[in-house]
Amino acid sequence: MTSKYWSPVVSKLTPYVAGEQPLNPGVVKLNTNENPYPPSPRVLESIAQSTGDELRLYPDPNSQKLKRALAHHFELANDQIFVGNSSDEVLAHVFQALLKHDLPTLFPDVTYSFYPVYCGLYGIQYKTIPLTASFEIDLDDYAIPNGGIIFANPNAPTGVQLDTDLIEHFLKRHSESVVVIDEAYVDFGAESAARLIDRYPNVLVVQTFSKSRSLAGMRIGFALGNKDLIEGLERVKNSFNSYPLSRLANAAAVAAIEDREYFEAVTRNIVRSREELSAALRALGFQIIPSMANFVFASHSGHDAGFLYCKLKEQGVLVRHFSLPRIEQFLRITVGTPEQCESLLLALKAICLDECCSATLQGEK
Repeated sequence: MTSKYWSPVVSKLTPYVAGEQPLNPGVVKLNTNENPYPPSPRVLESIAQSTGDELRLYPDPNSQKLKRALAHHFELANDQIFVGNSSDEVLAHVFQALLKHDLPTLFPDVTYSFYPVYCGLYGIQYKTIPLTASFEIDLDDYAIPNGGIIFANPNAPTGVQLDTDLIEHFLKRHSESVVVIDEAYVDFGAESAARLIDRYPNVLVVQTFSKSRSLAGMRIGFALGNKDLIEGLERVKNSFNSYPLSRLANAAAVAAIEDREYFEAVTRNIVRSREELSAALRALGFQIIPSMANFVFASHSGHDAGFLYCKLKEQGVLVRHFSLPRIEQFLRITVGTPEQCESLLLALKAICLDECCSATLQGEK
């Protein structure tokens, strides 16, 4: 479908498709990698204290309190911090400010599917680099002429981590390329590349409050990098929206970053549940890609992934299925609470048992 009122660029876009957001509160929702635990009580208190008369005023366009909190947390300077309305918006600015060049931007063939969407939106040429047979990023494959490199670490939807020492080795040899590392899931056991920022001016780290800090509904993201990279992002942001974070979002984010004890307790719980879920899925015959994120990537040699997705949905359990080359036989399953994980496992056992019985009956006929 097209409209005569659309600009040429709109007609050519293939928009990103977000995970389903069901209206039924009884659904076991394991499809969009949200945190199953509530935000820190300090976050809720801070939001409540920010709902008075001041809401009639614009928020701080520079989010100085949040930048100071993030700078303290990561041991960086304030001018090495950029904040935006979700990491998706931050990434959109990254593509426009840092990755739009004459040479193609490079990213993996299996990764966050918003990357090619941004390229289409901004007219950026790109080249996908295949993951290895074990779904790993081999940075040697990126040592080709490029206009910038971006990859998620841990990668999505696989959950595979790239060792930070390998990233540093690459940065040493390729100082002319901007390297953007999307760390949406880094807090679930991986190592952040933030420690490399002061040594390598070409690396930018992007993170979010949506996953490990339970604030997906607030839409808060940020980037860490050399002040020249940050200035490029600020120039784009201030040409687009000078007030990306509301007063409530700023208050929530500061409280979340300062409550380290709650953050660490929640991430420990999720990591523990991830390992228990992975073991239980393996016991059901699933193959699991080792994950350092808050989800697992699972396939079953005896059951079609699309079939399992549909059957789980019929039983009120939502997971994510991507009908894409190389990964069409995988399900991406968010790590939920122990109760949610148990509901998933019970549903899978029932589905597999029912299909096995049906196959047996067909054979008897």
